[in-house]
This record gives sequence, C-alpha cells and structure tokens, in this order.
Amino acid sequence: MAKNLLIVESPAKAKTIEGYLGKDFIVKSSYGHIRDLIKGDMGIDTNNDFAQTYEVPADKKQVVAELKKLAKEAEMVWLASDEDREGEAISWHLFETLGLKENKTKRIVFHEITKPAILKAIESPRTIDYNLVNAQQARRVLDRLVGFELSPVLWKKVKPSLSAGRVQSVAVRLIVDREREVNKFNAAAAYKITARFSTGKAREFVKAELPQRFEQEAEAEKFVRDCVNAGFKISSLETKPAKRNPAAPFTTSTLQQEASRKLGFPVSRTMQVAQRLYESGKITYMRTDSVNLSETALTAAANEINSAYGQKYHQLRTYKTKSAGAQEAHEAIRPTYFDQHTVTGDSSEQRLYELIWKRAIASQMSEALFEKTTAQIAVSTRSESLVAEGEVMKFDGFLKVYLESSDDEDTEDKDNENILPPLAKGQDLLLNVMNATERFSRPPARYTEASLVKKLEELGIGRPSTYAPTISTIQNRGYVVKEDRDGRSRSFGSIILENGEVTKAIKTEITGAEKSKLFPTDIGEVVNDFLVEHFKGIVDFNFTAKVEKEFDEIAQGLQNWTKMLHAFYTPFHKEVEVTTETADRANGERLLGVDPVSGKNVYAKVGKFGPLVQIGQNDDEEKPKYASLMKSQSVGTVTLEDALEQFRLPFQLENYKDKEVAVGVGRFGPYVKWGETYISIPKNEDPLTVDQSRAIFIIEEKITADAPVAHYEGLPVTKGTGRFGPFIKWNDLFINVPKAYNFDELSDNDIKELIGKKVEKEANRFIQQWTADKIAIENGRWGPFIRFGKDMLKLGKNPATNDKYTPEELAVLSLEEVKKLIVEQVPNAFEPKATKKKAAGTKVAGTKSAAVKAPAKKKAPVKKK
Repeated sequence: MAKNLLIVESPAKAKTIEGYLGKDFIVKSSYGHIRDLIKGDMGIDTNNDFAQTYEVPADKKQVVAELKKLAKEAEMVWLASDEDREGEAISWHLFETLGLKENKTKRIVFHEITKPAILKAIESPRTIDYNLVNAQQARRVLDRLVGFELSPVLWKKVKPSLSAGRVQSVAVRLIVDREREVNKFNAAAAYKITARFSTGKAREFVKAELPQRFEQEAEAEKFVRDCVNAGFKISSLETKPAKRNPAAPFTTSTLQQEASRKLGFPVSRTMQVAQRLYESGKITYMRTDSVNLSETALTAAANEINSAYGQKYHQLRTYKTKSAGAQEAHEAIRPTYFDQHTVTGDSSEQRLYELIWKRAIASQMSEALFEKTTAQIAVSTRSESLVAEGEVMKFDGFLKVYLESSDDEDTEDKDNENILPPLAKGQDLLLNVMNATERFSRPPARYTEASLVKKLEELGIGRPSTYAPTISTIQNRGYVVKEDRDGRSRSFGSIILENGEVTKAIKTEITGAEKSKLFPTDIGEVVNDFLVEHFKGIVDFNFTAKVEKEFDEIAQGLQNWTKMLHAFYTPFHKEVEVTTETADRANGERLLGVDPVSGKNVYAKVGKFGPLVQIGQNDDEEKPKYASLMKSQSVGTVTLEDALEQFRLPFQLENYKDKEVAVGVGRFGPYVKWGETYISIPKNEDPLTVDQSRAIFIIEEKITADAPVAHYEGLPVTKGTGRFGPFIKWNDLFINVPKAYNFDELSDNDIKELIGKKVEKEANRFIQQWTADKIAIENGRWGPFIRFGKDMLKLGKNPATNDKYTPEELAVLSLEEVKKLIVEQVPNAFEPKATKKKAAGTKVAGTKSAAVKAPAKKKAPVKKK
C-alpha cells in the first residue's frame, strides 16, 4: 500500500496528477463535495450560531467508505482540492468526514496541474485555512436561509414550486428592469448625411459624414438640395499617430464574455470546457478574478513571442486587478505551456484553449501603431463641413495574434478600416453620391449571458465561481429565457443626390431582431415585483454587493462570520413573518380595457398554468372566459386588441382528406389539429394568420416527415428532429442519431446498426419489468433504480443484509416487495382512484396550511438546546 493518499475533487484531475507522482502516492477523487446540509429541513440552527447539520448523500457513501479505508492505511493524507473557498470547504469536509488527524494531514494548493507545480506544492504544504472555510460556510448558510424562508412565501403569495435566491433574484431584477426600459423606449428619428467623393483619379474614393444630424426631413432635404451645385474642398487635413494596447489576460468573467462573443458559448459551457482543460493540465485554474501573471509565465511568454514573432513584438506588461476581492487565486487564466499554440481534444477544448493562448500571449506583446487622418471637407453653399476619417496600420503588434471583441451593438455604418487616398489641403473633390437617411435612436441593449456577467461584476455581485450557476439557475427555474426573436418591419425616409438629381423614397428595414438574448418570463416579472415590494434588501444591488464584500472580509479573517449572519438574519426573518401575514397574492394582473361585446373588463395576468387573458371578474355571476397568451406575448405588454384576438382560438377550417381541421393553442404552443393528430405550428408564426392553404401545407409537411424512410424486420422506420436532436423511430422506440452519421442520407446499414444497438441496450436496461403495473427495476447510469410510471425511485439497502442489493437479489425480488419500496417513497402510490381524488382535494388545503406554517417548521431547530 502507498504511504501517501492524495485526494482531489475530480477523477480527471486525479488521473493527470497520478502521472506526475511516484509509487509512494495513490491519488483518489472525492467527486466534488462528499457531504451537504441535510435535505428536507433547513439543516441550520439559527439559535445556536447557525450550527449546521450535514449528511453524506447516498451516492457518496461508497466513495467515503473507500477514502476512509485508504486514509486509515496511509501514513499521510494530502488534501489537494482547488485553491478557492469552495475547494477549501471540500478539504475541510473531507477532514471532518474521514476523521483525519492534524498530524497525518497536509493541505496543498496549486493553480496549474503540471509536474513542477505539484512537486512544489508538496514541498510547501499548509493547514486548512479556516477563514476561507468560514467564508464559504457563511455564503452557503445565508443562501440556504434566504431560499428556505423566501420560497414558502412565494408558494403562498404567487405560485407553488417557485424559489428565490440572493444572487439569482438580483440577476432577474437586472433583466426585468432592462426589459421594461426597452419596452418604454420611444425611438427618436433624425437624418444622417453621408457622402462619397472621388479625387478624379481611378479608384480613389473618400467617404465622409456630416457630424450633426437633422431632426426634420425638410432640413435634411434643404441641405441635400443646397449641395446640388456646390463645390467641395479639403479645408483642413490633420494626420497624427495613434496606438492600441492589448487587453489583460483572462479572468473568469472576461473569459466567459469573450467566449460568448467569439465562440458563441453559453457561460456554463465555457466553464465546463475550461474545467476539462485545467484538469488535464493545459491551462491554469479557471476560477479567478486576478489578471496577474507569474514570473515563470512572463518569462515563458517572452521566450515564445521572441521565437515565433521576433523581439520587436515583445513588451513586458504587468496588469492590476480592478476587483477589490481578488485575492483567492493569484494568477490569471493562461496556458500552462506557452509553446503549445493548440492542444489535442474535442473542437470545444481546442477553440477555447486557442482563445486563452492568444489572449495571454497578446497581453505581453507590443502595442499596435496607426496613422490616423482627419479631413474637413468644406461645402461652398453651406457653413457646415463634412468629415472624413481614415486609419492606416503602421505596425500590427499584438493584433498579429488577437483582437478583443465588444458587446457594443451600435456598429451601424462603421468601417473597421477606412483607408483614405493621398489628400492635400485645398484639394477639390468630386461628389459621386450623397445620402440623407432617416436613422432612429436605439433602446438599451438587452442582456446576453456575457453582458450580464459583465454587469454583475461591475456591481460587485457574485464571484468567479457563482456567475455561471446563477445564469443557469434563473433559466432552469423559468424566470428568464434565452432565445432569438424576430424583428419587425419599419419604414424610413431616404433622400439621394446623384448626378445632380435629388430623389426621395420610403424604404423599409427590419428592426428589433434579437439573437441569444435574455428575456424575463411573465412569472419572472411577477416574482421580481413581489420581492422588490416586500424584500427590498434582498434584491437591492448595493446590499448584495455589500454582502459579497463581507464574505471577502471573512475570508481574510477581518470579520466574524456568525456575527455577520446574525446582523442579516434577524431583520430578514421579521420581514418574512410580516409579509407572510400581511401581503396580498401577486399575479401581475393588468386591466387592459373593456370587451366591446360583453361590456366586461379584460385582464392579463399569470394563472396556475401560465400567462392568460380573462374577460369578466372572478366574482361575476357568469364564469369568466379565459384564453392563454402565446409565447411571443407578455402580460406586461399585450394590448386589448391582441388579447381579444386570443378568444378566437381554437377555430375550425374546412375538412381536408375527410378529416376535421382546427387551429388552436395548447400546452406546447400553437397547433393545427388534423383529425386526431396535433401538428405544431412553426416557431414565431401567429396561429391567427393560419388559413386553409397554410394549414394544408403544414399537414402535408407532417405527412412527408412521417413517411417511412425504410423498413426493418417488417416494421416502418421514420425520421424526425426532437428536443434532443435528430432521431429515428421504430417499433415505438426513439433512437437518437449521433453526429457520426449523416442524418440526411442514412443508409440501410446505418439504420440496421442504430436499431441493433438500441435493441441490445434496451435488453440490458431492464432487470425486471411488470408492464401492466408500469413498474420496472432498471439499470441506470449510477446503478439500479425503480421506475414507477415516470418517476425514478431509489432502491435503498436490502434489509436482510443491510447493504446494497446485488444484481442476483434484484432479479428475484417479487412485485409485492418492490411495491413496498415504492410506498416508502410515495405513500399514496397504490390508493384507489376515488380515494386518491379525495386525497388530492385535501392536499390543496393541506398545501396552503403547510405554506402558512412553513416558517414555524424552520423555527423548530431554533428551540433545540
């Protein structure tokens, strides 16, 4: 047995490190955290300095048992989890759970997984940093308190199954506020004057623009007409040098932003790929807010620049970190070896690595040099002058490798490189064409994932480890959606002067189109408004940033973590109690106007099954009418006219091929119903515009798509594209088609191979199956489990052996024994239907009662001494 046990949190990291250490070391993974706060209860005693109750989850018990055994046999245990607060907490949990002793335990940290870094860390071990642990504990406890106390309030006052969180609620507020800014924005129009001149020589052109804009069309037209017989002359010419400096190497947030802009990666994907690159020893630690580079890195970068590009391209640079809390990770994200311009791996890993390499290497390169020329062009008939600007690169410097992207969407009519021909003061120019084009002011840009990360960082909200989880959480919980939206057509005026003639035209353009932007959902807006009204502190930007600073102070040993939590929790808990008792229910209801047919009020609001419009009051004698809003509509912006249109759905069309045809909106969006078949209407198409010919086209498309592409064992094989990508369907089996296959041209052999693999997999899937009862014991990714309808239930331990069931034991379990295991987890699973309905009615009242008593339940631990 090896003398030393070294524990990291990931198997990939363990595999890389194991290759660097000798036979005296065994390297094992804890697979992340090995314990967490107990489920089902808050797990925090607010009366006992926020003491926590932890448990080892069932899926980690085997890992813990193995690590305990190995730790007992080893002479020394090395805790080598990541160097940030989360990593420190993992080491502390390992120390506590495995029952380690201080004299047999060492803590080591490193920010890159290379042999020299690992050996250096082993030479300079330390003990667990309890300041970092306390900072992580404070964050975990505070966020648990907020979630456990706020969520039941939302269940009672807004809608069941909602949740709230400290950082996620602030992120949602930012998106809601921005959406409302966009919706309230009124575009202002003005005319922009541009002109194209020639010098009289072939292919020598000058593009110029009038600095000011005209608010009135008449003013713009007068300027253009004044130029019909005007002369144009260079009145002044200024040439001066300009330079551009490289950006600092990546921090977590700048990597997320740039990978989003340049590679189109969501922030969660960026972090997953960066984690793999780090664990395989290709880049330094990827959760950092520092822009520093070590002396070793600076030397390696200099050597590579001098070797690959020449000495004139190298310039030693040091960068200062702007973030006040940047002290946990001591170096920016960079490649571990600068001489590796690319790496092996999948395309995502290669592209992200190359981005990191380019940014890091460019940060140590010379500035780019330009010559910028500005020419003023006088108009003989006007007092205003047109301006032409050009830029010529004299030395590319860092631009040879890398140029940082921008979130700025206002790139209209911008030329990245407008090169002017040789010009002289007093030189006459010939006008080719002049345009006066009506342009409109733009609303603030909606957030992308990248620009939201940037805003959170600017406000001091969250830290490198929290950006990606926050953005994923607000989308997973249905408060925010990331999607593309089509623009709308808009008319604009155009006045053109060409060949001495002035012409006017009305043109159209598409405006307001969005790509991968974050939009609040209706329920997101309702929850946000409720929290802003009743819990101003939780969603206040300054408060959230102040809490982050306090976590930083705890990490530095400057503040006591329990005192900080007491200061937060006491007023917060009172706020929860008052709101639970006094606040009204929230549904975002808006009065849109009066229905001209019935004379009743029309409302938009969020209902139990989503956003809807309603004609009439709930307390009217006649029951109100309801209609769902379409996905493209919102409670906050829908008009009375659009709301009333929704009551036209569903509507009937003429029969087609002896089957009824109808158009409506259902749970999964707008549809055409043909007989008993529901066919989805394409995204962003208004179902109210679907007429007979369009419905027939949609039906025929469905018929073509469902036609068999082949037959296998006498049964038809069809193709389709679903939520998880392309698939084929055979004998009620849906079979995903991997990218390795050409989906558009699947051969008979391809189909045979795909079906064969699926059939083989399905054969190994079931250990036992009771089809009539919708019960099965299946092999899963993490081990066997019970399938009960759509539910996946744990098997637990065999009471006879007090250990996990073996495959042999599972193969002979009777149906009654399995049903007992199901009832332990779903008590009412096998009650008769009539009883179940009655129970469901009681459950609604019970749910309300539970929501009222939820805070009391949380007080229970407080009373413990």
